[in-house]
Amino acid sequence: MTAPSNTYDVIVVGGGISGLSAAKLLKTSGLNPVVLEARDRVGGRTFTVRNKETKWVDLGGAYIGPTQNRILRLAKEYGIQTYKVNEQESLLHYVNGRSYPFHDSYPPMWNPIVMMDFNNLFRTMDEMGQEIPKEAPWRAPHAEEWDKMSMQQLFDKVCWTRTVRHFATLFVNVNVTSEPHEVSALWFLWYVKQCGGTMRIFSTTNGGQERKFAGGASQISEGMAKELGDRVKLQSPVYRIDQSGDMVVVETLDKQTYVAKYVIVATPPGLNMKMHFNPELPPLRNQLIQRVPMGSVIKCMVYYKKNFWREKGYCGSMVIEEEGAPIGLTLDDTKPDGTVPAIMGFILARKCRKLTSLSKEERLKRICEIYSKVLGSEEALHPVHYEEKNWCEEEYSGGCYTAYYPPGILTQYGRVLREPVGRLYFAGTETATEWSGYMEGAVQAGERAAREVLCALGKIHQSQIWQTEPESKEVPALPFITSFWERNLPSVGGFLRFMGVSTVLSAATAAALLAYKKGLLPRS
Repeated sequence: MTAPSNTYDVIVVGGGISGLSAAKLLKTSGLNPVVLEARDRVGGRTFTVRNKETKWVDLGGAYIGPTQNRILRLAKEYGIQTYKVNEQESLLHYVNGRSYPFHDSYPPMWNPIVMMDFNNLFRTMDEMGQEIPKEAPWRAPHAEEWDKMSMQQLFDKVCWTRTVRHFATLFVNVNVTSEPHEVSALWFLWYVKQCGGTMRIFSTTNGGQERKFAGGASQISEGMAKELGDRVKLQSPVYRIDQSGDMVVVETLDKQTYVAKYVIVATPPGLNMKMHFNPELPPLRNQLIQRVPMGSVIKCMVYYKKNFWREKGYCGSMVIEEEGAPIGLTLDDTKPDGTVPAIMGFILARKCRKLTSLSKEERLKRICEIYSKVLGSEEALHPVHYEEKNWCEEEYSGGCYTAYYPPGILTQYGRVLREPVGRLYFAGTETATEWSGYMEGAVQAGERAAREVLCALGKIHQSQIWQTEPESKEVPALPFITSFWERNLPSVGGFLRFMGVSTVLSAATAAALLAYKKGLLPRS
C-alpha cells in the first residue's frame, strides 16, 4: 500500500524550466504538485557552472531577448538582472579565408547578384512562414508539399549562388543544431516564424541573443525549486506511468511510488521512450516519440587574460564559414563589468558529430587556431581557461537545443504533440507555439499544461488555457524595418526574366550567372 505522504494532486515529470513553471502555477492555484527530476540538479537544458576561473558560466540555454516576455517576467519576480551581450564594436564574417567587419544582423553581400539572392532567400522564408499557423503548422495551405521537402531541397530551389547556399546552411546549423537535409522545410519555416521571423531569431541586438542573465540562467529554475521546496525530488528518473486505475501511479528507478490525479510530462518527446506506459500510448503518440531526434551541439567557452578582440575593434561576434573550422558562430561572453574575458562558440550539427571523438584539449587547440585566423591575433592561441559541454552525451536531454522534425513527420504526427493521453498532459519547450526551443517556450508550455490540468479539475474555463503575456517594460521589442529595396529587389530568376525581355545581353548575363552558380566567379 502506497504511503499517503506520496499522494499529490499532480505529478510533474521533469525539473527543467517547463516542468517547474507548471508546478509553480499549480501550487499558486492551491494544488499540491510534486516534481520528479532524473538529474541531481534542476534546470534541464539550462546549466550554470560556478567556479573560481569563470565566476559563473552558462553551458546550456543562456540567451533571451525582446518578445520573450514570460521568461523575463520570471526573472523579474526572482530579482535576476539581465545584461546585453556586447555588440558595440564590429562583428566579423569569415569567408574564403578572409575576415570582413560588419555592423548589421547579417553580413553584407557586395556582389549585386549575391545580394539579390541573399535578400530573396530571407524574404521568401519569412513570406512562407506567414502562411503557417503557429499553433498548428500542419494546417498551412502548403503543409503537405513543404513537409515532404527538406530545407536543403528548398535552398536548392530558391538559391542561385553558392555563397548564399553556404550561408543558408549555417543559418540552419545555428538555429536548430541540425543540417538542412535533416529537417522538414515546413517545420523549420514554422520554427523561424514562431520566433518572430528571420531577423528576430538570428539577431543579437533586438533579437533572440540580445541578453543574458547576470549570474546565469539556472537561477530561474533554482528560484522556482526553492519556492516549491521539498516537492522537488532530484535523482528520481521516472520509468513507469500507470493510469489503469482510479489514480495515476508513477514509479521511479529508485523504487519510489507516487500517486496523483494527473501527470504532466515535461521532457523532450524522445525521452518518453525511457518510460513504460500502462495502458500503452496511442499509436500516433507512440510513433511520434520515435521520430523526433534532438539536435547536436557542443557549447565552448574560451577564456583569455585580456579582452584583446575589443582592443582591435571587434565585439567578439564571429560568423565563420569554413568547413574545416570547428565553430560556426561566436558571441562575446565577457562579464558585464568587463571581467573574465571570454568568447562563446558553438560546434554545430555535422561538426559536433565529427569532433565529438577528439579530446577536449584537441578541440580547444582547433578552436583557438580558427579564432587566431579570424581575429588576426596571436593572442587567441593562448587561453587561460576552457569550459565545454557536449549535450549529445546527456542521458536526460539527448541533445540540444531542441527536438527537430525530419521531412514528412510534422503533417502526419504533429497534431498529437500536445494532445492529452487520458490523465497525462504534455509540456516541454517542444510543445510551445512561441519561441519553442527556447527558455521562453519552456515557460509557455509549462504554464499551458498546468492550466489544462486546472481546466480538467473544473477550476478554470477552457478559454483560459491559452494566455497572452504582456510585453516586458524593461526589454521592449522594436520592429525590424525593411527598406524599399529589401522589399522590392528582384530575385535572380526575376532579374534574368526581366533581362531576357529588355536586352540582347540576356544570354551573356545568363552565362555569367550560370558560371557564378557553379562557383566559377568570386564572391565580391
